[in-house]
Amino acid sequence: MKRRRAGATFSRRTVDQPELPLAGAPKGPADHGVGPEQAAKLAIARRAKPGAPPGHVRLILTLELRLALAERLSAEAIRSGKNLEAIVIDMLEAGAKQ
Repeated sequence: MKRRRAGATFSRRTVDQPELPLAGAPKGPADHGVGPEQAAKLAIARRAKPGAPPGHVRLILTLELRLALAERLSAEAIRSGKNLEAIVIDMLEAGAKQ
């Protein structure tokens, strides 16, 4: 006995079913009239969890760094007695102030 593949009968076009376009319509900016600050607040509200100190959030990031940079940052953390995350946070804060 020959078995039919599931869905084989549905692959044929019928007259009463219109053909769907292959590509979607080009999308505009995703902000829908919301400013960058408001969009940032929404994004962090979705992604971050409340942090231990008040006014902080826990935001999980995965960084893919060059080995040499990771070793340099780790050495800096060891010299200063901080962990690697604290070094990266300090760098981000310094960059955000500029």
